[in-house]
Amino acid sequence: MTVIVSLEDEDGVRCVDVFRRDDGSFGFKEFRRDPEDQGRWTLVADYSHQRFSNQSATLRAAGKAIAWLADVHPSRVS
Repeated sequence: MTVIVSLEDEDGVRCVDVFRRDDGSFGFKEFRRDPEDQGRWTLVADYSHQRFSNQSATLRAAGKAIAWLADVHPSRVS
């Protein structure tokens, strides 16, 4: 699995990673970073069970599933 896009919110506290699997399919996961975790990213929503055929379809699905993503990066997820 290779992360190909990582999109953060305006505060740098949340991010969505879009990745490509070895079989060529795509997926995404949502993470957050809290001070008490010493800045490490923590998984908050795992959508990796979903498979998409390309990056664009993955970003559209992520924008529908994760409200802040559509607000912060509307042109990337439409």
